[in-house]
Amino acid sequence: MAFEPSQPLRDYTEKVIPRYPQKRSAIMMILHAIQREQGYISLEAQEWVAAQVEIEPIQVREVVTFYPFYREHPVGKKYIRVCRTLSCALNGGYKVCDKFLSEFGTKLNETSPDGRVTVEFAECLAACGTAPVAMIDDDLYENLTEEQVKELCDAIKRDVPEQAPAPSAESTHH
Repeated sequence: MAFEPSQPLRDYTEKVIPRYPQKRSAIMMILHAIQREQGYISLEAQEWVAAQVEIEPIQVREVVTFYPFYREHPVGKKYIRVCRTLSCALNGGYKVCDKFLSEFGTKLNETSPDGRVTVEFAECLAACGTAPVAMIDDDLYENLTEEQVKELCDAIKRDVPEQAPAPSAESTHH
């Protein structure tokens, strides 16, 4: 399926590229705009970005896969990332993740059946001194306990309406 950028995205791209001495320097700005609009950055969108800044698609892919804030597949209304690096793992990060999964009846890297959440592991979220930590969308939660996770999940269930389930990651990757 070809990526068809919206007119506002095309306009933004045409406006942002000249701000930089080299076109490739606009990659992250364009990727953020695509993710804001689409919810994630498909391989086709990465190829489109490469064409706009006149580089090879693999160079855009390297950026997308390096930074943990870029998503390559659709996610639920709430995007939960639980840190799994050493400090968090030793302080209960895996239990925290398991609690999120059980509360929403989903599996790791999948969207819950009601479409509310996607739970994934993340590499370091840069809060090792307050482990275990998780991010819900753009908000960092530190020193998490299973009880606090239950409270966060209850709040999400109250505040986020059910939606049609997002396609699984398997159906969007080849």
